[in-house]
Amino acid sequence: MKWAIPQLSKYRQNGMPVDQTVQLDGVIARNKDIRHITPVHVEGFCTFGAEQMNCHFHVTGELVLPCARTWEDVTFPLDFESDEIFRWGEMAGDNEEDNIHPVTGDVIDVTPVLEELILLEIPMQVFKEDAQAIQPKNDSWSYTTDEALEAKQSEKDEQKVDPRLADLAKYFDQTDE
Repeated sequence: MKWAIPQLSKYRQNGMPVDQTVQLDGVIARNKDIRHITPVHVEGFCTFGAEQMNCHFHVTGELVLPCARTWEDVTFPLDFESDEIFRWGEMAGDNEEDNIHPVTGDVIDVTPVLEELILLEIPMQVFKEDAQAIQPKNDSWSYTTDEALEAKQSEKDEQKVDPRLADLAKYFDQTDE
């Protein structure tokens, strides 16, 4: 999505609605975990000042990511909103805020910003709904859950009695007579 700044002057009074579908294959090149991305639908509204454009985007689409357990394909829906500011002219490099993007030249390119927003939405792990649980034991490895480890540790702690204190333990077992 690219817009020439001189052509945007006609929207200065009423703003510019945005309703486009964009193919952002550059996201796959930037994150190798992404297996596929559907065309992304971008809706929103942009308003203009003398040297800046304020945009509110609503982005929807789908990513295909690997399941953290089985490496099978998992469809992850994208649905988020973002407010972005594009600045050009003398004030382009003044602010260092996260959502202010300096524009060089006469063309505003929104594609890299949308790609960055999508990369920020990707979770660290996704799981397929019907993914089978990991087998608890194998010939060459096994795993233990935290609960099982704690239970095993508490059993060991209860069984150990210091031989020097064995007589003291018998004292508390006696009842008052």
